[in-house]
Amino acid sequence: MNRRLLLPLAVGAVLIAACGDDGESTATSAPAATDAAPDTAVETTAAEHDHAEGEEHSDDAAATATTEAEAPATTAAMSMATQYPLTIDNCGYELTFDAPPEKVLILNGTSVAEVESFIALGLEDHILANSQSYGQSDVEGMVEKIAALPTGGLTLNENFEVPKEQTLALEPDLVISTWSGGFSEMMGSVTRDELAAVGIQSWVTPVNCAYGADSARPEDQARYDAQTYEESFEMVRELGVIFDVQDRAEAFIAEAQATIDAVEQPTGDPAHVLLAYPGMSMMNANGIPQVFAGPFTDSVIEAAGGVNSFDGLPSFNDSASITAEQLAAADVDVLAVGVFLPGEDAEQYAKDIFAQFPQWDAAKNNAWISIADSFYLGPYNSVGIQKLADAIAALG
Repeated sequence: MNRRLLLPLAVGAVLIAACGDDGESTATSAPAATDAAPDTAVETTAAEHDHAEGEEHSDDAAATATTEAEAPATTAAMSMATQYPLTIDNCGYELTFDAPPEKVLILNGTSVAEVESFIALGLEDHILANSQSYGQSDVEGMVEKIAALPTGGLTLNENFEVPKEQTLALEPDLVISTWSGGFSEMMGSVTRDELAAVGIQSWVTPVNCAYGADSARPEDQARYDAQTYEESFEMVRELGVIFDVQDRAEAFIAEAQATIDAVEQPTGDPAHVLLAYPGMSMMNANGIPQVFAGPFTDSVIEAAGGVNSFDGLPSFNDSASITAEQLAAADVDVLAVGVFLPGEDAEQYAKDIFAQFPQWDAAKNNAWISIADSFYLGPYNSVGIQKLADAIAALG
């Protein structure tokens, strides 16, 4: 099996402990956004519409288009509605939407990036069934909001994914996966071709087109390898276009970016930050907390004014090779303790880790914070960045 396929499965094996008792859904979690202006291939196909305004409407639309052509891309996106039919390229698949999808199935993928984006954009009413959830969140009320969404009576298979038969039986008009592997026969899932054959659209979060793909396009692989938290904004932005809520998407992104831009960067050497998820220790063959590194994690820590204790690793997969000896020798000024399952105790985790590595400055100063979903790909990275920035500032 491709190594990229192993990580979601490993995380999912841990997350099964977060399941509710209603038998309708299985909880999940996983690691996992590029340019401030959209670089996704989105094409709006002009359609003929009969409007009561007649020619006056056409003149207004032309004037608006002229103004937007002269304005920054963000301003233009905020002031225009989606023109349907809408055609986009998604991982090499051409998708055409005649209207905003109304019956969306969100696959698991050990992620909450997609379901949280729907909530951030006020699109809960478009969800037919959701199979994503974490037991903890950095966003107040988020766990409860996700739990309140319909599950469609789904039961996940041994790979912690929605089986093909259940997907087809729901008859959604759009199926969303956080990664291309979510549409893999290997996962027991329905494929994108099978969905297309019965008239159902499918969409993969753009930065993860190469994740779990049999043969990824070079541009998709490059984007996946170099992802940063800005890819989270691109996911929100493209969903805004598909569902004709660009104004909400751009307002959300602008507010999040303002929070990030307001973080004061250090004038001296940046603090070294270690992000570790003890609950995912089974992912690491070395019997130590799962350390998060790679471009995405680096970008979140750097935005908060720090530097990853394992800065510069090529990918998240390389985090799994970090040894206890390397951890012992690492510079750690702040420990970010990751939690995701209900009932996980970040404070106890911190005590245990500091007892194992008392030589760290973080251990000597008891400098740690609890982190949940805001350090993954998802709409709320600004929350985690602010939280970490405050911890770094407290070092003095």
